[in-house]
Amino acid sequence: METKKRDLVALASIPLIMTLGNSMLIPVLPQISKALGISSFMVSMLITVYAVVAILLIPIAGYLSDRYGRKKIIIPSLIIAAVGGAVSAVAAWLMDGMGAYSVILAGRLLQGIGAAGAFPIVIPLVGDMFKLEEDVSKSLGIIETSNTFGKVISPILGAFLGSFIWYLPFIAIPFLCVISLILVIFLVKPPKHKENKQSIREFLKTTKAVLHEKGRWLYAIFVIGGISMFGLFGVLFYLSEVLESTYQLKGTLKGLVLAIPLAALCLASFVTGKMIGNNKAAMKWIGFTGMTLFTVSLAIAGFNDQIYFVISLMTLGSIGIGLVLPCMDTLLTEGIEKEQRGTITSLYSSMRFIGVSLGPPVISLLLGANHWVLFLVLSSVSAIGALLTFFAVKPEE
Repeated sequence: METKKRDLVALASIPLIMTLGNSMLIPVLPQISKALGISSFMVSMLITVYAVVAILLIPIAGYLSDRYGRKKIIIPSLIIAAVGGAVSAVAAWLMDGMGAYSVILAGRLLQGIGAAGAFPIVIPLVGDMFKLEEDVSKSLGIIETSNTFGKVISPILGAFLGSFIWYLPFIAIPFLCVISLILVIFLVKPPKHKENKQSIREFLKTTKAVLHEKGRWLYAIFVIGGISMFGLFGVLFYLSEVLESTYQLKGTLKGLVLAIPLAALCLASFVTGKMIGNNKAAMKWIGFTGMTLFTVSLAIAGFNDQIYFVISLMTLGSIGIGLVLPCMDTLLTEGIEKEQRGTITSLYSSMRFIGVSLGPPVISLLLGANHWVLFLVLSSVSAIGALLTFFAVKPEE
């Protein structure tokens, strides 16, 4: 693992940059809504369209990475993400109203295409780079920590940039993508790839066989990943709206408040990745504990809408998500053969993106409802994840 530090730094930049490219917009969504004269639901689509297109293309990117090599897919994907960011930035800068919104949306769609072949391919590439399960779990813990660290600084950075000009976060995105691109080109040296010449038909047949053989726990992990992201991004969207509309918190101060639960998630991911090693039974029970903690925190938060109370509980719940993600990543990566790893982990990433895409619009529709109803929905969905972890995730299989 010591010899791969530079590779890990470069790879960790991808989830960091991809997270910034999406989550950095969350604290400025109310500003975007006012500047362009669009509804809360329409502005939430800027997050959702990015995730939806990624959902559709991630499995294809996974197949291509299995066939042609991980790095050969990551590099053009980062270029596409940078171009999409530039399109959105130019539209936000030079246009206004619905015209600007339409072009920004198109740019976000391009970003989603790029995202499909970037972060999701990092997980199987880490699995390829290390032979020891303990090294894989530690490295995936670092990758998840980078991902969650991006979520920590994104509301602060997004709110800070937005305090000057509302579209400044859009302008920052393509520059960040280029930084990650340069790091990957010069620092990442993946193991020699043996080209997989499977046809699409053979690929589908093999994937179907893997899902048939290991489907029960694989599907459970897919859904757990989606539920985790749904709850997390739903809560972030809720807090962003409430902090600005009810408590008049704007700019960097709002970003700092949003960063509190995310910092807890980041620390929990890092510690969990270090701690679990190759103990698959521990991964299951730590994951179950994390989902239960998140569920209970959401349920209790529904009984009081005081912002200090809600943020305290969401910080506790975020620790739960930080326990879950490295465990699910490692169980999945180590449970699948190298030849199918890119494809199967890409399906998992698709489910996580589904969670990301559904969180903001669902919560935007529930904002007008009772506070208790909103958190009842979130905690009920999270409870499904906890039950799946308990009953369906079976490392011994």
